[in-house]
This record gives sequence, C-alpha cells and structure tokens, in this order.
Amino acid sequence: MDIRQNVQYLKGVGPKKAQALKKLGIENIYDLATYYPRRYEDLSSVQPIGSLKPGDTANIQGKIVAMADRNTRRGLKLLTVMMADDTGSIQINFFNQDYLKKKFKQGMRLFVHGKIGYAYGGYGQLAVTQLISFDTEDGESGKEAENHYAFMPVYTLPDYIKPKDFRNLLEQVMAAETNFKDIVPEFIRAKYQLLSKREAVGKIHFPQSKKELEEAKRSLIFEELFSIQAGLLLLKKQHTGRERGIKFLPNSKLVEAVFKAIPFELTAEQQKVWQEICRDMQSDRQMQRLVQGDVGSGKTVIAILALVKAVENGYQGAMMAPTEILAIQHFDKLKSLLEPLGINVAILTGSLKAKQRRDTLEGLADGAVDIVIGTHALIQDNVIFKNLGLVVTDEQHRFGVNQRAKLEDKGIDFLPDVLVMTATPIPRTMTLTVYGDLDVSFIRQLPPGRKPIRTFVRMPDRRELIYKFVRNEVAKGRQAYVVCPLIEESENSDAVSVEMIYDELTSGFLYGMRCALLHGKLAAKDKEQLLYDFLAGKIDVLISTTVIEVGVNVPNASIMVIEGAERFGLAQLHQLRGRIGRGQFASYCILVNRGKNANSLERLHLMEKISDGFVLAEEDLRLRGPGQFFGSMQHGLPDLKIADVLNDVNVLVTARREAQRAIDFGIDRKSLVELLQLQYKDRFIKIADV
Repeated sequence: MDIRQNVQYLKGVGPKKAQALKKLGIENIYDLATYYPRRYEDLSSVQPIGSLKPGDTANIQGKIVAMADRNTRRGLKLLTVMMADDTGSIQINFFNQDYLKKKFKQGMRLFVHGKIGYAYGGYGQLAVTQLISFDTEDGESGKEAENHYAFMPVYTLPDYIKPKDFRNLLEQVMAAETNFKDIVPEFIRAKYQLLSKREAVGKIHFPQSKKELEEAKRSLIFEELFSIQAGLLLLKKQHTGRERGIKFLPNSKLVEAVFKAIPFELTAEQQKVWQEICRDMQSDRQMQRLVQGDVGSGKTVIAILALVKAVENGYQGAMMAPTEILAIQHFDKLKSLLEPLGINVAILTGSLKAKQRRDTLEGLADGAVDIVIGTHALIQDNVIFKNLGLVVTDEQHRFGVNQRAKLEDKGIDFLPDVLVMTATPIPRTMTLTVYGDLDVSFIRQLPPGRKPIRTFVRMPDRRELIYKFVRNEVAKGRQAYVVCPLIEESENSDAVSVEMIYDELTSGFLYGMRCALLHGKLAAKDKEQLLYDFLAGKIDVLISTTVIEVGVNVPNASIMVIEGAERFGLAQLHQLRGRIGRGQFASYCILVNRGKNANSLERLHLMEKISDGFVLAEEDLRLRGPGQFFGSMQHGLPDLKIADVLNDVNVLVTARREAQRAIDFGIDRKSLVELLQLQYKDRFIKIADV
C-alpha cells in the first residue's frame, strides 16, 4: 500500500466517508496513519463488578445472564444486557444497536469499558452508560474475552465517524505492506533507540503495553521534529549552495556618513547585531539572518545601515513592510536621512499613481533607484531589479516563507543577502521551530531615554474613571487607542465588540470627542485613510480591533485602553502596548479585565510588572501552551501532529543537532522532501528538486 494512495481505496470508504475524512484533513494513507490519538483509555486491568460505584470509569468482564429489548418513549431502540461475574451483576444498555441481538447469546462472555451510572429504567442497578468498546467470545469454547487493545486509543472524531470504523481503517493500513519510509537514518535511530516509522505508527495506534506506547511516542516526536529541522536546514543549504552569495567589502565612507547622520549612539546590543550582519555580508555565502528585537529596540536603524552597505558596494536594496502606511513611514525616514547623502530612495505600493509607479519600476530596472521600500507590490512579476543585493523583510510573521523567497528570487546573477526583522518576541528555543532556516540575532536592550509604559489592570466598574482619564489626557493634546477583541457582537460570545464599544463610548464617556472606528472588515483604502488621519492628529481616539498591532508609529499617542484584555495572550498584549510610548510623553496602558477566572487575572497582572517582551513570551508559552502561542505567528509555520514544542524542547535541540549531521553525512533527501510535502502540503516550505 502506497502512503500517497487516496483513502477511498480502503475497504469501507465510499465517496461520502472519504468526504467526511477529508474534513479532518485525511485524504491519503499517510494522513490517516499520522492522525494520532488524543488520549488513551487504560484497558489493561479488569475491575470486579461488585466493587463499582457511580462515576467510575471501568473495565469489566463477565457472562451474559439475561437479555431484553424494547422501544423507549423517545423512540430509541434499547437492548438491555445483564452481565455477571463472581462478585455481582450489572445492567448494560445498548441504544439503537439492534444488530447486537443476533450476536449476543446467554452464557457468552463480554469485555466492556465505560463509565458507570445508574441504569436506564433499571431500578437503581448500576449500568455502563457510555460504551466505548466490547469484544465477544462464545462461552461454550471455554475461552475468556480477549482484550485486543491494552490501551484503547481515543480520537477526535465527529459523530458521523464511528471510532470502531476508524480503527478498522487503521487496521487495514497496518495489515498491508504499507511503505512507511524512515526519514531518520538508521545510525541515529540506533543511537537513541528509536523504533522504525512503521513500528512506531503501529504501536501508537495499537499499543499492547504502556512501555510500547511510550516508545512509539518518543520515536514519532523525534521523527517529526527531526524532519522539520532537516527540511529547514536543507532549505538553508539550498540557499547557500545553489548559487554564490555576494561578498561585500568592509564598511567605507557612505556607511560612516550614515553613522554621523544618526542623532544617537547605537546601544551595545545594536552594535553587536550590526557586527554580525557585517560579518555575514562580507562572506561569500548568502546572509539569511533574523533580527528579533522587542518593540522600540531600534531594529530599523540596523536595517538602514545594511541597506546603505549594499548601495556602497554598487547594489540595490529592497525593504518589504506588511502595511502601506508602515512602508510610507519607513520611506519618509529613509528619504530624509539618505537623500542628502546622494542615495535615491523610492516607494512601491498598491496605491501609487500610474506615473509614479512607472518611474519607480524604470528606476529599479535601470539602477537609478538605490533603495526601494514597499509592500507585497514588490514581489509582483513586473518588478525587475538591475542589481539587487539585499532584501529586508519587516515584521516577518506577516509574510509567508514563500513570499520572502519570491523577493529573494529578484536577484539576477547572485542570491541577494536576506535580513528579516520582527518585533514579535519568541522564546529563544522556539526560534528553532519558527525560523529554523535563519541565523538569529537578538536585541533586548532598549535605547536610552525610552520612557517605560505604565500598565494597570482594572475591572469594568472602573471604566467611568478610566475614560475620564482618557478625556483629561486628550485635553492636554494627547491621543488614545481603545482596543477590543471582536468586530461585532456575537450570540455565542460574551466578548465585547468594537462596534458596541464605539457606540457606547461616542454616546457616553467620550461624547463630543473626535473618535473613529477601525476594524479588519473595512476596505484597505479606508483603513489606511483612518490611520493617516490618526497620525495627522485629526482623530483623538481610535477605537479598533487588533489591526493596529502592526501598522503605524504615532508619537503623540500615549494612552491605550484594552477592553476584554483577558481574551488576549501576553505576547499580543505586549505587541499592542508597543503602539504607545513612542514619543516624549508619559504613556499609560489600561487592561480592562471582564473575566471571572482568577488565573486569567493573575496572568494580566504580569503585564504590570514585566516590560521585557521576551520574558512575557516565555510566560505566555508556559501559561497558554504552544497551540495558542503560535496561532498566527508565521504563515507557513508547520502544524505539529504529535510533538509539543514546549514540553519537547530538549528533543527539538537534539533533533536539530542530529538533522545537521544527517544533512552533512547522508540522508535520503528525496524521501525527506516527499514526507514534508505529504505532511505539510504547501503550508511549510518549497524545496527545489534535490
């Protein structure tokens, strides 16, 4: 059986069931085999019937002593079986399972697992109210019921897929000669005593002991993390080995002139990161570096220096930002700083007028434009560079890996160097999973003079005082953000909505003030215009969803109120808080907690004490778990099927080290690429033919 084969070829899977499986992400044999159980029921021991109490989850074994069937008042068909062992008897109810009448006989032994409750119509007797599995043997043979599953796997399945049918499909796969390929080389498996892929898959679905289950988990977790790391390293090797990078010369007069034009000294950490970038750019390998710095840590100035270094060496530079207004702000900053030095800076966004767009495209093609700042417009096919030497991507988590690669492919004779920047703090160990194809630099130190943002957690009964404070600050000439978790009110959620808050505030606490409503459903042009108006001081209070998380630098905005703050993660709250405190004024972030959960409140209080985004990211990962934390961290981040990057971080580090060895000393690259394409489809990376 080929792992790429469609599940529809399995016995018992017709078009309807194939469609149901597809909704679970199961299309081929590999998808099915790697749809792992979410938990297991321990069926390894049997409890005496006489010892059972309501609420117990138990395994029981005994003989059928009586049977009866009838229809209930609700129209259900009920088969009642009385089962006994040496210690007592119990009533078992089977609803709408008429076929069992023909299978069951008096004296037959049953093995049953389920939750014990009071019998349906059984006059106080105990009964299994939730049947999970049962096996039967003819009592005349003298054999007791055999337990085929020491640990019964429990899958996340919709009602229309029966667990027994699902296990039957897996049994077919494991009974066939299914060609599971081993991505982890044998010498590494031997070193860590790991099972083969086929053996591990068999034991994860059908474990006969706790030891087998642990062996299977350990092997599959290692393989999953190993395959991701090997894929990222292969991608990196592809970048460095496919074509030569550019060997830039050491810094000269133009870079020195920029240093003199910058009105401040670089911090020690900025200096360190700049040296790492210079070292990369001056080697003959393509630079692939991530600069991860907290909000306001001064990443942009590092990017400017790198772009000027490219220009000084006769190359062009490109910088891609996630929003048009952010691109314009970068453009204005670079233009005022660099044009006096003779560097031609241009902009390319979707809203440029035809002539300006044509001039920019011609300037890039003939080399008249030295540095271009733009949005996704930069990766369009008609954007041609004469001599692209450096690509800078701002706020990397807003772009996919493949979008980044499209911009890199604009280089002609050489691969341009790549510098990626993000203000989204990710715990150091996690960068191996998120940015495993990049070398990572950190800037944790904030520039001197940056005012701390005072943060307060408040309950809803203080809202009148909160907005009175907002009014007072606006009266002094400041501006404010109010952030809400939802766009519109929902029947299924008690979360506040931005529309509801806007209506309430503009007719109440903030009546008469210049307020505006901003959310993701607005047209891009309207969103940009609102942000421009806020930047220009035409709006006092911007009432918004999280679309302002990455967007605009407004030095005059010094207050942020976050309604329903308990619904955000710490990392996201920190990102939002980073929109203020960018000017010379004291800044305040007020978190309105509407939750009833004590743990949630305790989590929010961390925001009052901690201003370091990296520390908050560690706490967020610990408190919320990796699924929530990585939610929308980066388009293209692989979904993990069995590994947990929080609990398996040591395995991750080992897997990366061994993946490097395997890439260097022998790995079946073709099988690795096939596996990555099977498991992640187009959500991960595209590796060229190997």
